[in-house]
Amino acid sequence: MTSNLFLSKEWIDAAKALQAEHAADLPEPTLSTQVNVNITNVEHRGGETLAGHIDTTKGVLIIEEGHLDAVELTVTTDYETAYSIFVERDQEAAMTAFIGGKVLVEGDASKLLALQTQNIDPDPATAKLIEAIDAITT
Repeated sequence: MTSNLFLSKEWIDAAKALQAEHAADLPEPTLSTQVNVNITNVEHRGGETLAGHIDTTKGVLIIEEGHLDAVELTVTTDYETAYSIFVERDQEAAMTAFIGGKVLVEGDASKLLALQTQNIDPDPATAKLIEAIDAITT
């Protein structure tokens, strides 16, 4: 599979295809929430802010572009910080960014902590999906 820049349109399409491919094996999320996400300064998208959301209220993990109308939480950060957190999974960088104000949280921050905790030790099916997404990510 070809490499794609994290959060490029091609990467999002490829990651969604991988998630669909692995969907039958993935466990139901243990947390029911809706979160809007803003990633600022996405250079390979013309420096725009990428608006997306995470939704686990339907019994599956849905990650899509665009915002939901009624959410419990909105998280905003810059591309570099998002890359450190989601691609490199650098927990120290995540804490430093949060404390340093690079991760802005509006709403129920406990939901963010719960989401993060779920991803620390993923089940085997989720770990396999993460590996597949890592393989296409640059």
